[in-house]
Amino acid sequence: MEYLVTQAEMQQYDRNTIERLHMPAPVLMERAALATVEQIRKEKGDAPYHVLVVAGGGNNGGDGLAVGRLLMLQGCSVDFVLIGSREKCSRETALQLSILLQYGYDPYDRIPDDEYDIVIDAIFGVGLSRGVEGIYREAVCAVNDKNSYVCAIDIPSGVHADSGQILGCAVRADLTVTYGFYKLGQFLYPGAGCCGKIICGQIGIDEHSFFGMQPRFYTYTASKDVRLPVRRPDGNKGTFGKVLVIAGSSTICGAALLAGKSVLRMGAGMVRIVTARQNLGILQQALPEAMFTVYDAVSWPENELDETFAEAFRKALGWADCILLGPGIGTGKEAEWLLNCCLQESGLPMVIDADGVNLLAEGKLLSGMEKTAEKTERRLILTPHLGEFSRLFGCSISEASRNLISYPAELADKLNSIVVCKDARTVVACPERVQIYLNTSGNAGMATAGSGDVLAGMITGLLAQGMEAEDAAVMGVYLHGLAGDIAAHVHGERSMTASDIIEQFPQVFRTVEG
Repeated sequence: MEYLVTQAEMQQYDRNTIERLHMPAPVLMERAALATVEQIRKEKGDAPYHVLVVAGGGNNGGDGLAVGRLLMLQGCSVDFVLIGSREKCSRETALQLSILLQYGYDPYDRIPDDEYDIVIDAIFGVGLSRGVEGIYREAVCAVNDKNSYVCAIDIPSGVHADSGQILGCAVRADLTVTYGFYKLGQFLYPGAGCCGKIICGQIGIDEHSFFGMQPRFYTYTASKDVRLPVRRPDGNKGTFGKVLVIAGSSTICGAALLAGKSVLRMGAGMVRIVTARQNLGILQQALPEAMFTVYDAVSWPENELDETFAEAFRKALGWADCILLGPGIGTGKEAEWLLNCCLQESGLPMVIDADGVNLLAEGKLLSGMEKTAEKTERRLILTPHLGEFSRLFGCSISEASRNLISYPAELADKLNSIVVCKDARTVVACPERVQIYLNTSGNAGMATAGSGDVLAGMITGLLAQGMEAEDAAVMGVYLHGLAGDIAAHVHGERSMTASDIIEQFPQVFRTVEG
């Protein structure tokens, strides 16, 4: 597990390290410079490169000056540029500047036209909160115009450390060396696209610097972090969970197939699929391991509910250990009845996906959830993509995107439900839990039809095997990304399909289980 810290958190940890752990600021700066030089050497080798350091007057600039000095002492030809007034430099940067002057290096105030092998971006650090303008904008553009390998100090200048937003313009780095902890904005788009390879160097700021203020955001970055449900050697198909998958409609069959197959591949013992009668023949051939309960979707809107089906459905609810509802069910009369019945007549853990979320967003069922949210102990997991989330939350898609790190937590508390907000970076927020998970596995090839159905099945499959709902949501999202990464390696991002993700489950489990 890796923490992803905000601007305020990092600044507090920095102060705690200096003031409460008595680590001198110049020592931290020197260690940051050493970590950066070490990583540059790993990436570029030991050649005597021509290097340009572009520094601002804040502490980030001091880090850059120290990096340039160390590279100079290792034989590189280094030019230094200080953007802005020397009189306004921070105390630590002023110290680094005075050291540099003693070595006989006086920084330029403008970027030379020379060509460089490596450019060190140290204009702004994580404290930037305003738009990049004037001479600073010129400097950022000049760095981007150089045909050079760019190493950003802590975060590319112009990227907001919390939101990942571009504040007017931003440096496009090949390598970002950050310190202590990864920053939240390094993994949120569009800023994540400016960071290149991200390396976190340990300089003396670690968990000892928290003093009770733990970071709010975290991610998983290694398969060793994953804890899968234990497979009892004396278990049977009932031991590993019975799942009711309510998916598909008279015109959509694939969603039910993908969701049901995903549940089984995750290790659930039994699956019963509730779907339109039109899908039965195809699903029985494609997924012979599943059982089925079907309804007549053609006549339902015209007639009253088929009591025979209603009885069979309620019996299936009593049989199941958990429910997945939504993939491809539509938003018609039958889908609304199925969702309402699950919410009103069952207390089972439940994953609500796709059209199930759209039905909630229409209002009637959602208002009922809001009224009973504090009274129920059942675990509901909502898995909307950003468009579905915006309808559920009552905002525009662009507003939801800008507030990806805050809105899901608000909705989770409001509905007493776990919210999995799917985007290029998926967020998992749990009610009354301070920490929020931001997923960093996966790739653009997963933006394909059916990928969300696979994810919903993965989460439900973990639920069925007894995993706590919060853990099932987080692990399902992370494993989904890992499977997508393997599928991209095998097929390429352009050629991936949702079925390819499912086919990589065995490899994911082999990797996770060592």
